[in-house]
Amino acid sequence: MLADRKSTITNDLAAAEELKQKAVSAEKAYNDALANARTEAAKIVAQAKAEIQKDLDAATAQADAEIAARAAESEKSIAVIRDGAAAAVSEVARDVADALVVALGGKADAATVTAAVTSRLKG
Repeated sequence: MLADRKSTITNDLAAAEELKQKAVSAEKAYNDALANARTEAAKIVAQAKAEIQKDLDAATAQADAEIAARAAESEKSIAVIRDGAAAAVSEVARDVADALVVALGGKADAATVTAAVTSRLKG
């Protein structure tokens, strides 16, 4: 009876040791799988960030191009307005100069007034 009991205890200890080894192996497999999953998740995150950055870069480039195009249009519009204003200033200056000459009792031909105003407007 004692021998049976000893045999049972020995068998139980051997089974427990075997189960312990299986648990250690299972834990190692779990930890390896977890590490692999974390590595894979990091790769997925890095890839997603790269794709988002690529999309962001493309959107930024498109916005920059649109801004540049609008700025160029604005510059053209400003140039047209500036040229129109300069022409209007020149015309008003010629009219005023002519009116002043007449008001002071003189007479000036249009070519002389235009030349004087143009010279003065250029600096």
